[in-house]
Amino acid sequence: MNQEIRNLEPKKVWNYFADLNAVPRPSKKEERVIAFIKSFGESLGLETTVDAVGNVLIKKPATTGMENRQTILLQSHLDMVHQKNNDTQFDFNTQGIEMYVDGDWVRAKGTTLGADNGIGVASIMTILASNNIVHPAIEALFTIDEETGMTGALGLKPGILKATIMLNLDTEDDKELTIGCAGGIDVTGTGTYIEDKVSGLTNFQLNVKGLTGGHSGMEIHLGRGNANKLMNRLLKQSEKFGLRISTIDGGSLRNAIPRESIAEIGINTNELNNFKNFIASESALIKLEYASTDPNLNIILTESATIGNYLNLDFQTKLLRCIYACPYGIFRMSPEVEGLVQTSNNLSRILVKDGNYSIQCLTRSSVDSEKMDLTRMIESAFELLGASTTFAGNYSGWTPHPESGIVKLMRNLYKELYSEEPHVYACHAGLECGIIGANYPNMEMISFGPTILGPHSPDERTKISSVQKYWGFLLETLKNIPA
Repeated sequence: MNQEIRNLEPKKVWNYFADLNAVPRPSKKEERVIAFIKSFGESLGLETTVDAVGNVLIKKPATTGMENRQTILLQSHLDMVHQKNNDTQFDFNTQGIEMYVDGDWVRAKGTTLGADNGIGVASIMTILASNNIVHPAIEALFTIDEETGMTGALGLKPGILKATIMLNLDTEDDKELTIGCAGGIDVTGTGTYIEDKVSGLTNFQLNVKGLTGGHSGMEIHLGRGNANKLMNRLLKQSEKFGLRISTIDGGSLRNAIPRESIAEIGINTNELNNFKNFIASESALIKLEYASTDPNLNIILTESATIGNYLNLDFQTKLLRCIYACPYGIFRMSPEVEGLVQTSNNLSRILVKDGNYSIQCLTRSSVDSEKMDLTRMIESAFELLGASTTFAGNYSGWTPHPESGIVKLMRNLYKELYSEEPHVYACHAGLECGIIGANYPNMEMISFGPTILGPHSPDERTKISSVQKYWGFLLETLKNIPA
């Protein structure tokens, strides 16, 4: 199956991508891919080092005639988001990604593809291994854990890099040149609760599934359904039927819009018909509301076996109201940059089971003070539940510099090559540029890449013709780096 991927052009890029995708590389478990990249650099006879946190740095001298040009930092992250459909049998810890060609797209079978940021990694590998690509001196930086905490970029020490220009290969639209991004912070509410034994209930499993999901930064403005919010909507309104909750398990990763949620519940046996009718009617309304953004949304109610314990009723009441109060989606649009989300929150993961609960959010903003104000709003909602709130992985955004030399160079090159203006903008995703730039404030930075749709979801796909376009643009940029 992956052989047809290896026959695509540019062949070297796709072959290195296939090699990379054979290596399991979840965030925070990058040992195998670190070893893979380290071995790759050493096999080329290039200076290769691994720093204290696991970032890999490979250096390659300039090609003949390019020795007087500025040194370039080529940067991509090694980890990938691991998401799969519930009905897909796949072990991310042991299996390589199963890819296939679908017209002008490369996809994976029921899982994320890893094009984010695997195409960038494969591109850098191709340049490092090449004997005929023209380029200045290169520092190739492969960071870890970009997707779940930016710990690679945060752990990068000052004084290691000598490059004056950084090309981050992590943008997901081939018409875009990214020159700024949002910062982010993880917000988590946790606690314990008392369980009750209750009789006289009929038990059900309620399943919200089939949502589109996607990247919680780049796609937060698209109005897609959040499985955690939709499940809570159904549960809250079911209180009038004597609802008792046993467990809730919704969402998976902080940086992915939740696609699925499952709740084990009990209903007063005398209210069964009313409850079933309500779920049917409310489900129809929800499907209608999200018909354009989440056409595969499905809400399934199934009778289940006897449940032993349920949430204490007082805690259950507070929990449902806390989740309702917790914000999701756009908090504020940028007043300066048209169409740019400035601040948002993703209510990403809810797990309530066996006397313990956790509610996880990823809050993003290009304005640090506003980001922290939104976290205080979330903390206030958690406090109403009695939760203990923790903050982790806080990182700042990347301030745009539209008049920098590399931005002007690449904007003009794009116009020459494609006879149109690129979209030069700041994005609502978290890129590593701002973090790296904090230790290297004089380094000019820009991010670009091929078109990738559906990142952070099993619908992730990358456009073959776009990879070809991006690759040509990257090569022309390397040729034109100034002295």
